[in-house]
Amino acid sequence: MFVQVIKGKTSDPKGLREQLERWRSDLKPGAIGFLGSTGGIADDGTVILFARFESAEKAAANSGRPEQGAWWNEAAKYFDGEPTFRESTDTTPLFDGGSNDAGFVQVMEGTVHDRAKADAFETPEMLEQLRSVRPDLLGGLRVWFDGNAFAEVAYFTSESAARSGESSDEFAGPQEDYMALFGEMNFIDLRDPLLD
Repeated sequence: MFVQVIKGKTSDPKGLREQLERWRSDLKPGAIGFLGSTGGIADDGTVILFARFESAEKAAANSGRPEQGAWWNEAAKYFDGEPTFRESTDTTPLFDGGSNDAGFVQVMEGTVHDRAKADAFETPEMLEQLRSVRPDLLGGLRVWFDGNAFAEVAYFTSESAARSGESSDEFAGPQEDYMALFGEMNFIDLRDPLLD
């Protein structure tokens, strides 16, 4: 799987959302190698989109379609400045990955001090325990970049359930040890996510 992460700011969330919806209705049916996407616009105008493709080659072929170029030229007008693009084939799913049933999505961006330790921590037993104590967490996808940097998207049943789960201390010990492996993180809340 190849993932492209697009991030920027907008002062016209309504206009940009309409453009994103237009992509889904008009361009998605002919998209080359498209597997799905997750994105949205946070309350402060931060825009983040995760687009998943079968391969980098198919994503490039899709970008080369004239209608895709025309759509992007129009969509770009709704960004304040130039959005950033990051790409990777190095991904780690949580549970079964993303879920279109999510009512709330949270994106985390950061770095990990020791990726091997973090990966080793995520045993099937630990994941089963997490699934059992956090039924609000439907799944997730972590996308890795150079320098142990990552962007992770987590899918929740609802924001209220996610907040309640965050404050639970059932998983506090293991979670504290695990989180110590990570550096400072940036959180982006998508209260009205676009899910494909």
